[in-house]
Amino acid sequence: MRHTHFLESLCLVTLLFAPLLLRAQTAADPGLKIFSLAAAQPTPATPPTPALALVGGGADVDEAMKFLCQNSGGGNIVILRASSDDDYNPYFHNLCLHNSVTTLLITSVEGARDPAAAEILRNAHAIFIAGGDQFNYVKMWTGNPVQTEINAAIARGVPIGGISAGLAVLGEFAFSARHDTVTSPEALANPYDEKVSLERDFISIPLMKGIITDSHFSKRERMGRTLVFLARIVEDGWSDHAHAIGVDEKTAVLVDAKGNARVVGKGAAYFIELPRKAGICAPGKPLTSKDFIGQRATAGSDAFDLKSWKPGPDAKPVFIQVINGLLTVTSG
Repeated sequence: MRHTHFLESLCLVTLLFAPLLLRAQTAADPGLKIFSLAAAQPTPATPPTPALALVGGGADVDEAMKFLCQNSGGGNIVILRASSDDDYNPYFHNLCLHNSVTTLLITSVEGARDPAAAEILRNAHAIFIAGGDQFNYVKMWTGNPVQTEINAAIARGVPIGGISAGLAVLGEFAFSARHDTVTSPEALANPYDEKVSLERDFISIPLMKGIITDSHFSKRERMGRTLVFLARIVEDGWSDHAHAIGVDEKTAVLVDAKGNARVVGKGAAYFIELPRKAGICAPGKPLTSKDFIGQRATAGSDAFDLKSWKPGPDAKPVFIQVINGLLTVTSG
């Protein structure tokens, strides 16, 4: 009888502390820490559906995170970050009852090479990249299994999202912040300022081909620097027709498998293109261009078809020009 009570007690303790036990996964390198939390209501996983959640920063957008979960088909959501800890685990755990959650805290190149990280990403049903400093992601993941497995996951249809720095790396082109951040006045004054550091092909998402992203868009007045990014991409021959998506704080752009984008949250998103070289985009000279084409879509609107780059009925034109480094923006 005592043996039976002991087994019952052991089972109860195991159930109560299962989420904590799951956190105690081991990594071969100290540059990788793994935190896991079991699903609140586990169900058999089904194949994921491609989707994107582009979150502008400032605060998480619950609808964006739920969107990732809805397209995951259940299974494990993998959080990638280079600082902080596992605070996204309880957040996703409470929002997405049928998903388990694992945070990979990668703080070194060696951590990005750890087989445990690759294995977790290999079995991911959704991926979310946290904020911080995007150059940590670029310098630690490039050429390593983490980068390989992220791109492999996307290729097999795993939905992916990112906030702030995590959003910055989701386009074909990315502002890497290799030499720290850059303000709009700095970039407009000299498009080839050392701080205007751009990367390409870091993460390969078919729907983000030809696109660069920016976050905290209105609050930090990032329109000017985003225009410079576009001008540089075309001037440097990376694309002859470049596109950008700028997302406000507390706002997200949600993109389905067909490329249909809608805006949720509390702010707006900006969809900007540059179809030809800027009038002046040269080292040491202020930017000049009248060729930018912009659209603004507020939360609650069906904003854009990313595949065709056609605005939805709710998007409003934004008229943009830069003359000798001075930006003028007017709404239609």
